[in-house]
Parts: sequence; structure tokens; C-alpha cells
Amino acid sequence: MKWPPGFRFAGVACGIKPHRPDLALVVSDVDAACAGAFTVNRAKAAPVVDAEHRLPAEGMRAIVINSGNANALTGSEGLQAVSEVLAATAAGLGVAAAQVLSASTGVIGMKLPAHKIVVALPKCIEGLSGEPDRAAEAIMTTDTTRKLASRSITVGGKDVTVAALCKGSGMIAPQLATTIALIVTDCAITAEVLDDALEAATRQTFDQLTIDGDMSTNDSVFVLANGLAGNRCIDSHDEDYATLAACLVDLLDELAQAIAADGEGATKRILTLVTGAPSEDIARDIAKSITGSPLVKAAMFGGDPNWGRVLSTVGSRAGSQGYDIDPANAEVTIQNIVVYDGAPQPFDRAALRAKLREPEVVIDVELRSGELSARAYGCDLSYDYVKLNADYTSLLVEAPGGGIAKDDRLGNYSPAFKRALLVEALSYISRFRGKRCVIKYGGAAMVRDSLKRSFCDDVLLLHSVGLAPIVVHGGGPELAKAFEKYGARELVDGMFPVTSADELLVVERVTDQINAELVSQLNRRGPHAVGLSGKDAGLLRAKKLVRGDGRDLGQVGELVAVNHVFLESLVSQGYIPVLSPIGIGPDGETYDLDSDAVAAEVARGVKADKLIYLSNVAGVMDAGDLVSELTASELRTKLEAGVMTGGMALKAAAILHALGGGVRAVHLIDGRAPHTMVAELFTDTGVGTIIRPDA
Repeated sequence: MKWPPGFRFAGVACGIKPHRPDLALVVSDVDAACAGAFTVNRAKAAPVVDAEHRLPAEGMRAIVINSGNANALTGSEGLQAVSEVLAATAAGLGVAAAQVLSASTGVIGMKLPAHKIVVALPKCIEGLSGEPDRAAEAIMTTDTTRKLASRSITVGGKDVTVAALCKGSGMIAPQLATTIALIVTDCAITAEVLDDALEAATRQTFDQLTIDGDMSTNDSVFVLANGLAGNRCIDSHDEDYATLAACLVDLLDELAQAIAADGEGATKRILTLVTGAPSEDIARDIAKSITGSPLVKAAMFGGDPNWGRVLSTVGSRAGSQGYDIDPANAEVTIQNIVVYDGAPQPFDRAALRAKLREPEVVIDVELRSGELSARAYGCDLSYDYVKLNADYTSLLVEAPGGGIAKDDRLGNYSPAFKRALLVEALSYISRFRGKRCVIKYGGAAMVRDSLKRSFCDDVLLLHSVGLAPIVVHGGGPELAKAFEKYGARELVDGMFPVTSADELLVVERVTDQINAELVSQLNRRGPHAVGLSGKDAGLLRAKKLVRGDGRDLGQVGELVAVNHVFLESLVSQGYIPVLSPIGIGPDGETYDLDSDAVAAEVARGVKADKLIYLSNVAGVMDAGDLVSELTASELRTKLEAGVMTGGMALKAAAILHALGGGVRAVHLIDGRAPHTMVAELFTDTGVGTIIRPDA
């Protein structure tokens, strides 16, 4: 991800949140134009009160942000704390206090311990670098993941970079802003014109985001432009302005969707599109009202295609605001299925319920009352949202890498939810007891801390009810991130990596780290898991992969044999093997193996009843619809017809190999949602695609 030159970032722990990064600093090495957009909540936090009357402005140099304490409703002491922080930051950087801004996020009504920030600032300044990750982590509160985005454009013949970091998970229903966001660019532009571009961008993006309908006291969006791109300074609404403004909209649109997906307790993102409105303002208002409706949000959480709640919200808003709209004439489409068009439409309710289990739900409403349109972003309303906000501090836990994460353990779910799940699961539990289950862990499930925890909870649940799980993992997104620093590996045919000896060391290091983290998570309730490399006990015997075209892939290997006897010995003693896909050659050589192929071969070797692939898709899709069941022949037909390409084609080949070796069923499920393994194995409907051998 590219970041503009002349900006440096840092994030440290100053002690507001115990043992977690909670202080971020962003610095421009040269004077920068700055604009801001802020909450319209009358209970403004002290840093908002300070910043909003100072912007837009030229000559800004730094923004310091703390998390864990909102410094809101703290009176004159709050403003004094802001002054102390600004003065200390300016002194440390050698600039004027008037060139520094601040922001805060966290618990309302607590005095800001400015002295902790002042003490930590020298370390923060010392750690400034071009990498924004630590700063992005330090501003997180109930977020489960860092949120960053970047764009490259051409302005006036010059290459310009626009990038941003932000936080946001709950208490989001903004006007003119949302959350805490910081945009940096090397574009040359006046502060006044930059302010216009920011206002236009937030109006179309962040303004249309709602998580829970509650506006924060601290919402702030800043943009710093240092001019180092060398373009002609934009001082009017000309063609260059239009280019930059469009880029800001695109950038903030990505961040708004990231916030929606990471909403407190969210299991899926909601995108509402309203067309045919009398005005853009009406379209925006209705789109946001639908997205923010608790009834609509709850229905989406439950996978209930209750379209009446959508039209009821349209009618309610039209009536209360005096809009010239007749909801009875509208068309409503949910997940590309028309459910209402001037009258209720027949539709396959089971099929729509299946589509509502996908990680994003799209609701389209055509009002037939005009020509204007708008969109809004949000998320569903789950049990977890209520739990998190009913007992705010007890459901926040320290993430292994720092920051705050949501405690997504099954034990936190409501008794009614657990009771219903267990009753339905009983028949499956007795059926699976004593059977082997190989799980390929990868994709999105490896990214968010909450998903990592829910995955481990599911594995432990399978283990506790008598199913014997064996986990195989790859390098996933962490490996891709590592190679961003070392340089991307060469790809053959766009998907087969060429792995040199040096690159293999990176692969081993990353997979070892993932393995250790998984084992640590699984062992937090007892000594269940054993971390293994494929080189241990000759678990994964391999040889150099030789392609038919003679292309040398370096240290990429082909799996020859699995030491299933050793795996069985561990399983029979009650352990959960956690296996990384590093193979060993006949002369002790180390090879990088395809984790999907490893999982399939391990499943064959231990005669697994189940093989589960966690992926970045809901399952096998056909024209946008989830296919719940397939036979091996049907999957092979899709593969040979070219319907499946790239990584999915390799996964399909691995699935067919497993089924051909005696595995009774393979499940392809979505790793982007929590507890999908439990829902797939222990419920009647499942959530993904199950592929069985031909009868």
C-alpha cells in the first residue's frame, strides 16, 4: 500500500489503555494545508471544540490522537488537557503549537490523563516512520482490525498519492464526519478548496454510514496536503479539483464499507441503494433510514427476508418528513431477488434465506418518484451488539498484537441461542463422535482477531463433542503482507509462486508464527493442541515440483506422502495437530507446499469423515447463488468447463482428490463470518457448500 512522501507515523502505548497502543502521531515534514469535518453533536469533545474553529488552515504539521479516553464532557479541564498535549507535541517536533491538532476517542466523561501522553511523546516521536500500521492500531477502540486505504492518481501531469487511516466500529451515525479518520496526500491544494473537497466526499460516504444510530461526541475527519507532488496548486474547482475530489470519494467509500463490516457485533455488512427519488437528499435520507432500522438490521442478522420492514421504513420516513413518495408503487430487491414490485412478488424463500447468510446484504429500492439516487452503509444487529454495549468493559479483551478486540467466545452468546443450537446439534454430535475431521484454515478467517478466536472456539467445540480435528494452515494474508516488505514473489500463470531459498525462509518464519499463535489460542483452555511443521517426524514427504512446461518454481514442492501413523498417534491421545505446509525432501531439503493440497492428502491419509475448507467466499456460487450441495461429478464438470479459475480451481482439484481417496464429505464455507464451522456441521441447513462422492 503506497503512502505519500513527507509524512511519518507512530503509535505507542502511553498507559491510557493497559499494555496496548493508545497514542498515535502523524507528522508532515513540511507545512501542509489542512481541512476537517466534525461531529454536529452538541456535546462536543474538547479536541473537537479546539480543532473545528481552527480549520481550514495552512501551515499545519502534526495531528496527535489518543484512544481509550474521549476527553468529552470534561469541561475546562478537558480543554486544558488539549493545550498541554498540543504544547508538548509541538515542543518535541520543534514546531509551533498552532501547527498541531489533536483528537481523542474512547470512554466519555473521564478526565484525560494528559501527563501520560506528555511522558510518552518522546518515544512516539522517536518511532516516527513511513509505516502507518502502528498509528492505525493505536487509534482503535472496539475495532477488530486496522483500517487503511490508498489511491494513486495523476493531477496536472504529476503523480499524486492519497491515503488514509481510520477507526470506527460503534456509536456511528454521523453528519459531516464519522469516527476518527486521517487522510494524507502530497497534492498541492489550498486549505479552503481542500475543505470543499472533503465536505463533498464525506457527504457521499461517511455521512451515509450508520452502525447504531448514535452520534459520537468525537467524530473527526482530517486531511493534510503537503504539496510535495509538485503539481500546480489547486485553488479553484477546476479539472484538477474534480480529479482529487473523485479520488477522495472513492477512498472514503472503501473506508466506510470497512467500518460497516467491522460494526460492533456485526456478522454481515448491509448496503442499501435507493433510486428513483425526487431529490438526492431524500434518496440519502431514505437509504440511511432503511440501513439503520433496528427491525431491518435484526431481520438481516436472522436471515429473514422480511421485505415488509423495508417498505414500512420508506413509508414511515416519507410520512414524517412530508416526502411525495408512495411506497406501494416501489420495487424492492434483496440480494438480486425481486420481492415486491407494486405488489408482493413470488420468490424462493429458502433460496433468499441462503443468500442472506452471505457476508454482504444488498437491498435495492426503486421509489419511482424521480431520477435521483443514493446509497447507505451499515451492518446487521446481533446478540453481540447488545452484549458488548450492555457490559462494555467486560467484553473487551487485549488482542495478542495490541489494540482492543471483541470477545467473541461462544460462552458469551445468549442462553436461548445456545439452547436452540445444541438441540439441533445433538443428532449430528452423536453421528460424528470418534470421526476424523481435517480443517484447512486460511483466507479471511486469519485476518480479524475476532474471527481467529471464533475459529479456535469452534475447533475446541468439535474436539469436546468427540470429533477429532486436525488443522492445516497456510501463510494466508500474513504471508502476502510479509512479501510486501521483501518484494512480491514472481507468479507463474498468475497464481503459482516461484519461491527462492531466501523467500522460503520468509515463508517458514510466517507459517511458524501463525502456527504458534493458533496453538496458543487453542491451548488457552487446556493442553489440547500440538504445533507441527511438515518436516517434524517426516510428516509431509515432498519432492521438487516439476512443471510440464519445464518452468522452475524454486523451492516449491509436490507432496509425496503423509506420515498419517504419527498423526493418528497424536489424535488417539486426544491432541489436536496443527500442521504448517512445509515439506521435507529425500535429502532433507525444505519445500513450500500448497496448503489446500496438503489438507486433502492428510484427509485421505487419516480416512477423514469430513474435510473443511475455510475460504473467502460463501461456497460454490452459480450465477451469484450459493450452491448448497454438489456431487464430485458436478464439481468436476464445473472445473472442466472453466467455471472455476485461479485459486478456486486449485481448491476444487484438491477437493476431488480428497473425495477420490475415501473422504466422505468436503465442506467449502465462508471464513469471513464467525462460527461457520459449527453452523455448517451441526445445523440442518448449513451455511456453505457440501461436496459428496458420487453415489
